[in-house]
Amino acid sequence: MKDSQPVYVNGNRQSQRHEPDPEVAPRAKRRQFSAEYKLRILTEADECTKHGSIGALLRREGLYSSHLDKWRKQRARGALEGLAGQKRGRKPDPRATEIARLERENEQLRTRLERAERIIDFQKKLAELLGTTSAETPNSEMSS
Repeated sequence: MKDSQPVYVNGNRQSQRHEPDPEVAPRAKRRQFSAEYKLRILTEADECTKHGSIGALLRREGLYSSHLDKWRKQRARGALEGLAGQKRGRKPDPRATEIARLERENEQLRTRLERAERIIDFQKKLAELLGTTSAETPNSEMSS
């Protein structure tokens, strides 16, 4: 909190006013550890033989014993792959990508259909302007 100076009103000293600090503490972010860091800490922990040396390691690194437990289980699953961080939250639905692909394909087909319908409409209007009808197509002339 900042030092507040005495407040003077009309030359008279008034009591000190304490204003609240407008600064808001930033929200803490979750720490993330790389797989290499986890392996380094695990090897150091495995090399600790003296009583209390693992506790000293944890204090020095700012870790909890639960970190070591979790990382050991991850290491047992597979060295770097098991120690790599896992995304939190819901896993994406495998059908979602297929649905998105089908929606894109559907939109492309609708666009092609609209284009084909415009071409057919244009051909009909052109036939009307030229005075030809569907009965006067080259195939119908040959049969006459």
